[in-house]
Amino acid sequence: LQATDYYDDSTAVKLTVTIDGSSGHAVFDFAGTGAQTLGNMNSPISITHSAVIYALRCMINLEIPLNQGCLNPVDIRVPKGSILNPTGFVAVCGSTIASQRVTDVILRAFGVCAASQGCANSFGWGAGGKDPDTGRVLPGWNYGEALGGGSGAGPGWHGTSAVQVHSTNTRTTDPEVIEKRTPVLVRRYEIREGTGGKGTWNGGNGVIREIEAREPLKFSILSERRVYSPYGLNCGMDGSVGKNYWIRRNEQGEEEWISLGGKAVVNVNEGDRVMICTPGGGGWGAPADLEEARVGDVRPLPTQ
Repeated sequence: LQATDYYDDSTAVKLTVTIDGSSGHAVFDFAGTGAQTLGNMNSPISITHSAVIYALRCMINLEIPLNQGCLNPVDIRVPKGSILNPTGFVAVCGSTIASQRVTDVILRAFGVCAASQGCANSFGWGAGGKDPDTGRVLPGWNYGEALGGGSGAGPGWHGTSAVQVHSTNTRTTDPEVIEKRTPVLVRRYEIREGTGGKGTWNGGNGVIREIEAREPLKFSILSERRVYSPYGLNCGMDGSVGKNYWIRRNEQGEEEWISLGGKAVVNVNEGDRVMICTPGGGGWGAPADLEEARVGDVRPLPTQ
């Protein structure tokens, strides 16, 4: 069994699974996975081990208590110096993204279901911190959240819209609480219709989250699946990639939209808005009418 997926920077995650039916042992070999990165998207090897046992427990329909013995028949091989097993001399941070990507690769290798949104969409804002010019540390605060998206479809079920997937399982704070405790307005929070991949079983839709600053703030977003779509399986169509925007007024007073890419930190002014559009899940199986699905597959604009 083999599968490959990619981070948005084109770093590959490759997996070959070899199963010995007579002994019940399996080898999960990540040979060919891309090298560790200059930035902090590397993740400790423990994240890969956790994703493997999570995926196995999802696929095995047995009530087995979680314990170390679950991994005894599994040999996990991850090349040293890869993005999933870095040396001790590079930064690590991208654990939520790595766990989602490894999980998707495993489920793809076994043909279990299409890809889900693929990240936690870690979104936050705050004020204060260290001034980069003077070095002065200013008292401040920070708020962060993880945003749901579309889950992948499978044989016999549609994906779910606006949901946390796999290793991410958190609630978003009520808008009233956010607006009371931080100087922002929640302008939009809705399902991003039409973003799930079409198929015999459709992928779930992502969400749109739009926040307006009521005073100068610093916003940050850490996300994936902004370049590579959550893939469909068994002839199902891909889900839509996510999009992140900074919406502001220019010096002429005209509204302009700025794409933030998948990862960014921006200092916004009062009245500026940041919009996060999360990915949809992939579809499973060919749509009943493939041509109709392609013609009707009009991905929504963020303003719709």
